[in-house]
Formats: sequence, C-alpha cells, structure tokens
Amino acid sequence: MLKTLKKYPILFLSLFVAIMLLPNLDTLQVTIMEARNFITAREMLENDNWILTTMNGEARYQKPPLPTWLSAMSTMVFGIKSVFGMRLPAVFMVMVVGSFMFYLSRSILKSRTHSMVNALIVITSFYVIGITIEAPWDIFAHGFMLIAIYNLNKLFKKADSNWKATLHAGFFIGLSILCKGPVSIYALLLPFLLAYGLTFKYKHVKSKGLTILSIMASALIIGGWWYLYVRLQDPETFKAITSKEAGNWTSYNVRPFYYYWSFFTQSGLWTIPAFVSLLYPYLKTRVSNYKAYKFSFLWTVLAVVLLSIIPEKKSRYLMPVLIPLAFNIGFYIEYLFRRFKTLKDKRETIPVYFNFGLIALIGIAFPLVSFFILKVDLQNIWFITTSLIFPSIGIFILIQLKQKNIKKVFLSTVFFFAFVFIFGLPLAKTLKSEGYKSISSLKEENELRGLKLYAFNYIAPETIWDYGDIITQIPIKDKAHVFPTEREFGILVNAMSSENEALLREKYSVKEVTTYDLNQAEKGTKQYNKRLFSTYYILTKK
Repeated sequence: MLKTLKKYPILFLSLFVAIMLLPNLDTLQVTIMEARNFITAREMLENDNWILTTMNGEARYQKPPLPTWLSAMSTMVFGIKSVFGMRLPAVFMVMVVGSFMFYLSRSILKSRTHSMVNALIVITSFYVIGITIEAPWDIFAHGFMLIAIYNLNKLFKKADSNWKATLHAGFFIGLSILCKGPVSIYALLLPFLLAYGLTFKYKHVKSKGLTILSIMASALIIGGWWYLYVRLQDPETFKAITSKEAGNWTSYNVRPFYYYWSFFTQSGLWTIPAFVSLLYPYLKTRVSNYKAYKFSFLWTVLAVVLLSIIPEKKSRYLMPVLIPLAFNIGFYIEYLFRRFKTLKDKRETIPVYFNFGLIALIGIAFPLVSFFILKVDLQNIWFITTSLIFPSIGIFILIQLKQKNIKKVFLSTVFFFAFVFIFGLPLAKTLKSEGYKSISSLKEENELRGLKLYAFNYIAPETIWDYGDIITQIPIKDKAHVFPTEREFGILVNAMSSENEALLREKYSVKEVTTYDLNQAEKGTKQYNKRLFSTYYILTKK
C-alpha cells in the first residue's frame, strides 16, 4: 500500500477525498453559512449579480465573491438547486490542501512517505472537512494560500529569482484575498513567514527586492480589484458594511486570549498525537529532521498566538492552524513508524495505545450505540453495513496495535475516518426528525394562489435557500413596519410575538396556513434550532 502511495501520491490523495466526500455530498443539511453563499450564487445566476453581489435581494459585500463564483459555475452543470453542485468546489479545495501539503512537505523534508503522512493527516483532520460546510469561504482562502506558500518556499530556497514561483505566489495570494480578504495572510501566511525566518533564515532576500514587490503588487491587483469596484459603484452600502464588519473584530464574540488553546482538539482523530507533537522538549531529540520540526512547531504556535490576539474568536477561525499542525503531527507519527516496536517506556507507549485503541473501540461499539442510543432500525441497510465494517476496522486496528505495526494502524485509522463519511452519513440521513417539513413547495403554491411572499422580521438563510427564491423583507422605517400595498399577500414568520400579532390583526384578517420545520433533530433535544421553524400566514386587508 505504501509503495502505491509513494508512486502516485497526488492521484491517490485526490481519489481518496473524492471517494470519501462525493457519494454523500448532499446528505448533510445546508448550514447557515452555506445558505448565505448558496443564495448569493443563485442570485448571481438568476439576476446576473456577479460583481455587486446580493443575498435575498440585498447587497452582500461582507465576503468577496470568488468561492461564490465557483459554486455558481458548478451549478451551471448540476442545476441551480443542486446542493451537490454548490458544495463540489469546496471538495476540490480539500484535494488542493492535501496535494500542496504533500508538495510543501516533500520540498522541506525530502521524504515522500513522511510527506504523504502529513497530507493524509490534514485531509482527515476534523475541522478541515467540517469547514467546507460551516464556512465555505475558509477552505478556499487557506487552500489558495497554501499554494502560494509552497511557491514562496521554492523562491526562498534559491539564490536567483524564480519568476515562475513569483508569479504563482502573487496570483494565489490574490485569489486568497478574493475569497476572504486578508484573513489568510494574517492567519496562515504571516506565521509561516515568521517561522521560516526564525528557522531557515532569509539568506537571499536582499537580492529579491523586485521579486517581493512583484508578489505584493500582483496579489494586491488580483485580490483588491473587486473591493475597489464595489467601493466606487456602491460607496454608501460598501462603507456601512465594511464599518460593521471591522467593528465586529473588537466587539462581537469577544473571547479571552487563551480561548484557542485547546486548538489541537480540532484535529479530531489526531487530538492526542497533536498534543504530543507540541511537546517540543520531548520530540525535538526524536525527530528525523530537527530544523523542519522547529519550523512546523513555530508555524503552528505563532498562528495560534496571532489569532489569539484578535478579540473576536470563533472555533472555525482555527481551521488554518490545522495546516501547520498536520505538518507537526507528522513528525510524531513518523517517529512512531521508526521506533515504536522498540519503545519500552510506558510514558511513550500508553498515549499511542490509548489514542488508537479508543478509535478501535468506537468502531467496535458502534452497532450497540446505534441500536440502544440512536434507536436505529435493525433492518436499515446502512446500519447493517456500518455494523459490519466499523467493528472489522476496529478489530484490525487492535490486532496491528498489539503487533506494534504503527504504519498499518495509521492507515487503518485514516480509512476508518473515510468510511464514517461513506457509510455513516447515509445512516444519519435516515434518522431525520418526523417533524421535518421543507418549504420548497411554497413558492409554487403561492404562484397558484397569485400571492407574493414576504418575510416578517427574521427568517433564517437556510429557509430562504430551501424556498428557492427571494423572500422580500417587510422593511422597518422610523420604528414602524412598512407593509406591502397588495390587498392580499403571504408572510413567513419565525416567531410571532403578541405585539406583532396585535399589529397585524389591526389592519388585516390573519389566516394561519401551515408551519415549516427544517430541523432534522427532534423538538426538545439540544440539536433543535428554533430559528429553522417558521409559520406561513395569509393576510387580507380589512
């Protein structure tokens, strides 16, 4: 197996990601961040709003448009309602992250096996996959930046100017900016530059002044033109949105400095190896390439420190840290490959047995947990399949762990992660709440009634996406609602207060028609989200 990985690494990584993610790409429910992006993509295609982007008919300049363009172009092939098509570009970016982790690692480490380990770790890190549905912009911004970093590394290693690497670095930094502004420059590129300088030094930087200026200029032009265009075409809206976004960095979701310091848990399966890999005094004398380990360690820690300085903090902002962290974890895994069979100190062996043993036990216990806790139907084909596969992998991991064959333990863990997506997600889909009711049919029903639909106060982006069209918001001016002029129209309400109901009944006959619930979790559970519930009324002027 490892020989095949060595011979065709990029093909293998791409196929691995495709087989893991594509079969069930549209299984998981569309998230709030996705819905915003998908609505914008839909309105690009339907209303030709490719540059002055909109969401639900209103200006949406909070995020640059490149990821949304890619989603829109994908749905030209798969259909405007296709969740698969909307998500497909993000899957390609996971392939990009895995591939350029391999390229960067091989350039620094000169080891194909070690580089493949790093690549497999990064594409099986929990939040690298999770971010593709929670915040699609992030995987694009950091994926493009990783390509730029690979080219910068090539540039720094040579005494002469490498204009091909220069052009590529500037181009992909620009694309990263066009995905999420300067976020990846701060969270991924800056800590890379600091770590590289502290470890490898910038030996030839004085002779590359023109090269560096070229990178900065091309990145600014490619990444900045959209901001300039929108600023000139719609200055007031752009200024209001950017002021609000800038204010959020210091006033919204403010967390203490230490909030991110459990960051290694975001790697999921690799949490314990991640923690051990960060024990610098322990691992620095055991790694095969000390200078490269120092580099990845500094890159990881500096990224966390820089993110910790920013007052606004969210778990998903940690995703770029998982890229250097995967590089760092790879040193520990490679050390285990070389030395685990001869290790005698229990302080070194117990974490290994605990980490991989726990994963094996999860696989073995899966059928019992599914049946007794999740109440899965025993005749469910996906339950039967997973109940055969997961325990088999778990038992195999335990056998290989007993034989101290860490290479096979590692690969089995990687494939276990993939099988969770291949076979576990369809099982999750069968557990949809009985109260789930899509709103997708309401548009056609209103067309038959001859009614226009309006949103009264807040409506979740997921609801707007599921509806399939713009739901015009009833505006508020001078603290009062400005109602439509039609004699009869429909409204969608997330939660009707007694004050709002009294206001409506003053002017209209109010008929409650039906309710919609996009929750896939049952009411009363922690997973149930009230904002995904809405009620449809028809209002008729008195």
